[in-house]
Amino acid sequence: MLPLVALAIGFVMAMLDVTVVNVGLSSIEHSLAAPLTMLVWVVDGYTLTFAAMLLVGGALADRYGAKRIYLLGLLLFVIASALCGMAPNGVTLVAARLLQGLGAALFMPSSLSLLTHVYQDDKVRAHMLGVWSATVGVAAAVGPLVGGVLIHWFGWRSVFLINVPVGLIGLFMARSLIPQVARHARALTLFSHLLGVVMLAALSFALIQGPAYGWGSARILSAFALALVAMGSLVWREKRGTAPLLPRALFATPQFAAANGIGFLINFGVYGQLFYLALFLQQGRGTDALQTGVQLLPMMAVIFIGNLTSGRMSAHWGPRVPLLLGLSVAATFALLQTSLTPHTPYWLLALISAAANLGISTAIPAMTVVVMQVAGRTHSNSAAAALNANRQIGALVGVAVMGAILHSFDSWGVRNPLAFGSMALVYALALWLVWRYVAAQKALALKTA
Repeated sequence: MLPLVALAIGFVMAMLDVTVVNVGLSSIEHSLAAPLTMLVWVVDGYTLTFAAMLLVGGALADRYGAKRIYLLGLLLFVIASALCGMAPNGVTLVAARLLQGLGAALFMPSSLSLLTHVYQDDKVRAHMLGVWSATVGVAAAVGPLVGGVLIHWFGWRSVFLINVPVGLIGLFMARSLIPQVARHARALTLFSHLLGVVMLAALSFALIQGPAYGWGSARILSAFALALVAMGSLVWREKRGTAPLLPRALFATPQFAAANGIGFLINFGVYGQLFYLALFLQQGRGTDALQTGVQLLPMMAVIFIGNLTSGRMSAHWGPRVPLLLGLSVAATFALLQTSLTPHTPYWLLALISAAANLGISTAIPAMTVVVMQVAGRTHSNSAAAALNANRQIGALVGVAVMGAILHSFDSWGVRNPLAFGSMALVYALALWLVWRYVAAQKALALKTA
């Protein structure tokens, strides 16, 4: 059990840092005199490097050893957390968040790989993976509450500084308890990874700074153009290059691309909603950090229920049913969220938001099942890495779009319909992708030699 705890420490810290910082945004805004665009960078800076370097992290783990890369990533994460906690201004905080995302991208892919090597027996491994999944679900659900409690008693810097002692314990345990894993020769294709970084960085800059500089300004148009050029070059290299980032066999069926599109859209809505709701509660309804964490808890706790329900539904009817049902519920209740105002009773706000999260959390595990079924055993690692990267990109874009809406409009009567309407739209689009591309029966695995 101790090896599981050692590896879970890093994973849980990375999950918490995605959610707890949302509760502290208003405190950071007042403490560092940070504008709204800077707050978006505080959230998306982490997601940017995490998404951009996730595939690199998996390749480095194969090439240089999963344990070595895991320890390096966790050490970077701890150092970056200390820098976040001591940041004297917004620019330094954003830079430290970028470093945090890099650390997470290095140790996250290695953690699951190490877990499967530690527990060789199939039954024991299955049990430990179940405990692992439950731990991750609980961490995501209680993240806002943990953040609210820490900020209320110790200030916003504590949500980062708490990672230092916890991370050092995780480093010591992992170094002592986790065995070395054999390396595998693997090409790094650094130029392709660089194109991906440039594409995401340029897109992030355009989406986040667009409201500040003006959507038609030379800076923003140049950033969009750079993102398009980098994306086109990356697609060309993937089609023509000798060492693509992803096996071309994965694209033999449209289901793989569709499932990744669904993942992008789902995370757009999930993380866009969390970012928006945290600011809506604090700036629109006047709650403090602790109250925000408490009020977000029931909305987030249903995610755990949805995850468990999805597994049972997929086992009985295949992944298409929970995908269709979950996305339908999420789209419907996201549409109902457009009617929310700062004066809406809390119980109604919580009920509608929790229902939307329950629906989407039912869809998420089924989406993963589709990807794994399409990939088969041969390409499962590459498929999982691609799905995680696309989901993080969806989170990045979702938060950036919510930031643009908040920056461009002053009235919550305009902001709420636009923000929650966007979430309803992406869920509806994901629903269409399921209906169009995910087969009624179990997706067929790729035939590989």
